[in-house]
Amino acid sequence: MQRYIARRALQSLLALWVMSLIVFAMARLSGNALDMMLPMEATQEDYDRLSKYWGLDQPMHVQYGIFVSRALRGDFGMSWKWPGYSAMGLVMDRLPATLQLAGFALAISVVIALPIGVLSAVKKGTAWDTSGKIIALLGQSLPGFWLGIVLMWVFAVNLGWFPTSGRGGLQYMILPAITLGWFQVAALMRLVRSSMLDVLDSEFVKLTRVKGLAEWKVVWKHCLRNAAIAPLTFFAIIAGVLMTGSVVTETVFSWPGTGLLAIDAVRARDYQVVQAVVIVFATIFILTNLLVDILYAYLDPRIRYR
Repeated sequence: MQRYIARRALQSLLALWVMSLIVFAMARLSGNALDMMLPMEATQEDYDRLSKYWGLDQPMHVQYGIFVSRALRGDFGMSWKWPGYSAMGLVMDRLPATLQLAGFALAISVVIALPIGVLSAVKKGTAWDTSGKIIALLGQSLPGFWLGIVLMWVFAVNLGWFPTSGRGGLQYMILPAITLGWFQVAALMRLVRSSMLDVLDSEFVKLTRVKGLAEWKVVWKHCLRNAAIAPLTFFAIIAGVLMTGSVVTETVFSWPGTGLLAIDAVRARDYQVVQAVVIVFATIFILTNLLVDILYAYLDPRIRYR
C-alpha cells in the first residue's frame, strides 16, 4: 500500500509540474502585458523600464525558473491589475466564496440525484425510469452558461424570486448553485442507478424480502447502503470538478469567487494572478484525484497491484 501511495504521489507531482509549464507558456502566448499596463503614448524607454522592473526582459527559461522557485514558497508575485495586492492573496480572499458555492452545489446535486437514482433503479422500465434518463440526458447536454442565463431570465428577471447577481444570503446562491451542480446531478444519478441495479439482484436482498422486511426498508436501508460505495468514491471527483468548473457560473452570475477573478485577470493579462488561480485549481483537482485513488485502493486491494 505504501508503494502504491508513493507512486501515485510522484505521478501527481509530475502532473503538477507539467501544468506549471503549460500555465507559464499560455500566459506568455496571450500577448504582451505591457500593452495593457502602459498608455498609448508610452515611449520605448517606458517599455524597457517596466519590462526590466517585472523581469520580462529575461530569457524564458530564467523567467520560468524564477516562477517555479517563488511558486514553491507560495509567492506568485504582485498583481498588475490590482496594485498593492499579491496574486496569492487575491486568490485566497476569493476562495471562500468559491468553496461556499461549490459546497452548496454539491449538496443540491446529492439531494436531487440520490432519490431519482434510487427510484429509477427500483422502478426500472417504468415512467419513473424514463423520466430519470431524460433528466440525466438533459443534465449532461445543457451548457452551463445557457442554463444559467435561462434560470436568471425566468426566476430572477420575470418572476423576481431571486437576485440576478452578487453574493449575499441563501437567495443569492440558489440559481448559481443549480447551474453549477446540474451537470453532476445527471452523472451522480446514473451512478446511483447502476449501483442500485447491481445490489437489487443480489442474494442478500432476496433473503431480506423472504424474511418479510418492508420494501422501503429493503430499498432505502439495505440496498442503498451497499450501493453507496461507488457514488462515495466518485464524490471527491465531483467536489474537485465543481471547484474548478465554477469559472463560467461565477462569470454569468457575477459571483465574486476565484473563477470570476480568473476571468478578470485573463482580460487584463495579469500573468501573476492567472498563474496563481490555475495552479491552485490544478492542485485541488490533483489532490482530490489522489485521495480518490487511495480510497479505491483501500476499498479494493486488487487496484494496488495493477
